[in-house]
Amino acid sequence: MSIEQADAIVVGAGLAGLAATAELAEAGKRVLLLDQEPEHSLGGQAHWSFGGLMFVDTPEQRRMGVRDSAELALQDWMGTAAFDRPEDAWPRRWAEAYVDFAAGEKRAWLHAMGMRWFPIVMWAERGGYLAGGHGNSVPRFHITWGTGPGVVAPFERRVRAAVERGLVQLRFRHRVDDLVVENGTVTGVRGTVLAPSDTERGQASNRDSVGEFEMGAQAVVVTSGGIGANHDLVRQNWPARLGTPPEHMLSGVPEHVDGRMLGITENAGGQIINPDRMWHYTEGIQNWNPIWARHGIRILPGPSSLWLDATGRRLPAPYLPGFDTLGTLEHIMGTGHDYTWFVLSQRIIEKEFGLSGSEQNPDLTGKDLKLVLKRVLPGAPGPVEAFKEHGADFVVADRLPALIEKMRAVAGDGVLDADTVTREVVARDRELVNPFSKDVQVMSIHAARKYRGDRLARVASPHQILDPAAGPLIAVRLHILTRKTLGGLHTDLDARVLRADGTPLPGVYAAGEVAGFGGGGVHGYRALEGTFLGGCLFSGRTAGRAVAAALG
Repeated sequence: MSIEQADAIVVGAGLAGLAATAELAEAGKRVLLLDQEPEHSLGGQAHWSFGGLMFVDTPEQRRMGVRDSAELALQDWMGTAAFDRPEDAWPRRWAEAYVDFAAGEKRAWLHAMGMRWFPIVMWAERGGYLAGGHGNSVPRFHITWGTGPGVVAPFERRVRAAVERGLVQLRFRHRVDDLVVENGTVTGVRGTVLAPSDTERGQASNRDSVGEFEMGAQAVVVTSGGIGANHDLVRQNWPARLGTPPEHMLSGVPEHVDGRMLGITENAGGQIINPDRMWHYTEGIQNWNPIWARHGIRILPGPSSLWLDATGRRLPAPYLPGFDTLGTLEHIMGTGHDYTWFVLSQRIIEKEFGLSGSEQNPDLTGKDLKLVLKRVLPGAPGPVEAFKEHGADFVVADRLPALIEKMRAVAGDGVLDADTVTREVVARDRELVNPFSKDVQVMSIHAARKYRGDRLARVASPHQILDPAAGPLIAVRLHILTRKTLGGLHTDLDARVLRADGTPLPGVYAAGEVAGFGGGGVHGYRALEGTFLGGCLFSGRTAGRAVAAALG
């Protein structure tokens, strides 16, 4: 078997892999970019994303009246990450570097490539704790014009231009099975050539072998993603602090997100740290028109929906919609059930329900300004209404008793108590008689509407859920939705993969989700949102530049 040679091999053609390849090619290096999926899957998970990016102190923020700073962002990051392990030394340094990047050149760098953002900055992960705790103190979630495909496009253009110049060769349907190690140094990869596949993007492709390959290079950059579609691996790494792993989960990522390269790189001598840190959503709904197996979509909720557990009890503060993803997950898993309910009104769904994913936001993804402007008209966005009509988790009724009966029918387990639901809804509604309240969620609704972006496009005017004028009533069953791997391959600030003794494993680098978005866990225990795509870009860029500098 002939061994193809290059300056560098990049394993994984997602966003981090594209960023690393683009930087290497710009430095004049010859790159082999490998991926086990077909060419139309270029861009990986990023293609399916909402395209949210965390920036700090931007023109968009300032136009919305938001005062932000690198100091405030770092305070929020550290309070959220809660680094507490010896192996968090490099992740902490990555976090400091990333916040500097987000407050510095990140926006200008992407803007120069043609990227633009929706003018209303969203406020994700609001925390609900004290100033030094988890959460974003201010809105920082910038939605890319074009969503996930709009984030991928500039890097795909750079890579394809490098292909035209003869610097990059694309090798799709090439699955890496081993890193080649000679005298303690990674010198290449070997693996299986998979049969061609004509499946649509996101659908499972075949794993039929039609050959083998081996490639050599002075550096291998692993950018293969996380474990989100491998539910067995998710459960294997599930931390005790989050309770018993769910029996039923939806997948927020396509099936090829299998985590294979983590074990392969570890077998070559690399160290995996923080495998128990992960980021799964609690507001997943079954996709009525699925693309991949167990395909779930996340609701991006405003703060007004009433959140009930499977028995009908209200979730306690600060486990409110949009406040603390992992805190809420921990609470839910402590209830003995792995699903919950939103109860809301038509007025709330029209203003507050967004759906994560490029395919669920055709106006933003397609850069259709006329369609975007329809969001301010009466009625929920088309994709949301489609879920309300076709989604297995949605029920609608004019009166609460009828709604509860439909909820019980959907759940099918008999645990929802009608009296408990009624008591919770009525008690909440009594708090809406005055413009002030002791109810933390009602207080948060009033507070949110002081931010212009929330008042314009995100938070419904406070009202009683049982007000007939705000109806009909809606309930949505929510599932646990797998998504991101927060731990991963341990790397230094040059993205070099480290061994268990803390020294670099020669010849191998890692970036993106496989490296915990930097260092083996730049987010610590929790994320501020808008930091996953940005983490891929920053760590991919870092790896590409570091390899180019090392090669000279």
